[in-house]
Amino acid sequence: MRNSDNSRLSKPHFDWPLLVASYLLALYGVLAITIANYDPTLGSDRSLQELIMDANNGRLQLMWVVVSMIAVALVMSVKYDIIGRLWPMIYVVDVLLLALVMTTSKINGVAGWFQFLDRTFQPSELAKLALIITLSKALTRYPDRPIPTFRYFVYICIHFGIPALLILLQPDIGTLMVFCVIFVALLFAAGFELRWMFLLGGLAVAAMTPVVFYLASTNNFRWLRLVAFLDPESDPTGSSFQITNSKITIGSGGLYGKGAWAEGTLTHLNYVPENHTDFIFSVVGETLGFVGAIVLLTLYAFVIYRMLLLAYHTRDKFGQLIIVGVMAMLLFHVYENIGMCIGVMPITGIPLPFISYGGTNLVVNMAGIGLVLNVTAHKSSIDLTDKKQS
Repeated sequence: MRNSDNSRLSKPHFDWPLLVASYLLALYGVLAITIANYDPTLGSDRSLQELIMDANNGRLQLMWVVVSMIAVALVMSVKYDIIGRLWPMIYVVDVLLLALVMTTSKINGVAGWFQFLDRTFQPSELAKLALIITLSKALTRYPDRPIPTFRYFVYICIHFGIPALLILLQPDIGTLMVFCVIFVALLFAAGFELRWMFLLGGLAVAAMTPVVFYLASTNNFRWLRLVAFLDPESDPTGSSFQITNSKITIGSGGLYGKGAWAEGTLTHLNYVPENHTDFIFSVVGETLGFVGAIVLLTLYAFVIYRMLLLAYHTRDKFGQLIIVGVMAMLLFHVYENIGMCIGVMPITGIPLPFISYGGTNLVVNMAGIGLVLNVTAHKSSIDLTDKKQS
């Protein structure tokens, strides 16, 4: 990268490349959802606008894209250091929402949604951003003190553990996995040595061992999903159904795909359940082919790489950790979702960022991008002073 580019990234700026790439992904998602909900009986000899408007979920997703612009603007309107000072209030509200949602009726075995008329709100999605903000602030609580000490490590673990436990009790294993990835990424970026990671890993294994044995003994559906991942042929019409059908659907697309509006595709025959949400990648793979999948992955790679660059050129530790947290959240979402669609990761119900249908997830992801843009636009004077001295 040229020196002028390095200099610009080190100074306060609005990072247009990151915002544009993120909204290209969101619009790609509107297209994919429209394809998944396309009704061949209505014909394809219509404009793309008409196709989107006629696809109920596509129309709603486009509405959420517009709403997300407001979310980005709101997040950008308050400097990130001020947001950091509000971390106790953010943490308390986060914990209260996660506790209250457990009193609601379960959907697919998870008490994770508040119902408002015909719409739902999932507080665990918002909790990811809350964790990034509050944990980043906690990890910069003593900037002049060498870290970590054992006492400080315990404090950080408790800070993480309360909302994580509430998510486990819902139980939302997919979101819990995202929480753990964010936690480890922020610890590493904050300067915690590998020995603390090994200690954390040992504690996690010790805690999860009885849970795994319980799931296996009760033949819980989460255990069946794990078995299906390890041996997809074990139950092809039951727990392995989605994985098997998803791989067949993606593989049938070939190099260029069967076409977005082609009739008789596996996508339009609903061969893969939930293909507009968790398994949206199967729609991309079949209808747009390998080329369409590569375009999607290239956009993701650019967004992740851009955030990596922005984190590297941010000297303010709190701001840097925010960027790392958002980057880790999105990267794991992409890896896990596409991995489960092609059979290299177990099914967890984690959506594909910007692409899967869902207003809460899209708005939260865009708010995360807004947080990153907030950091780049409002870098502190300390950040700039440190840069000049280095």
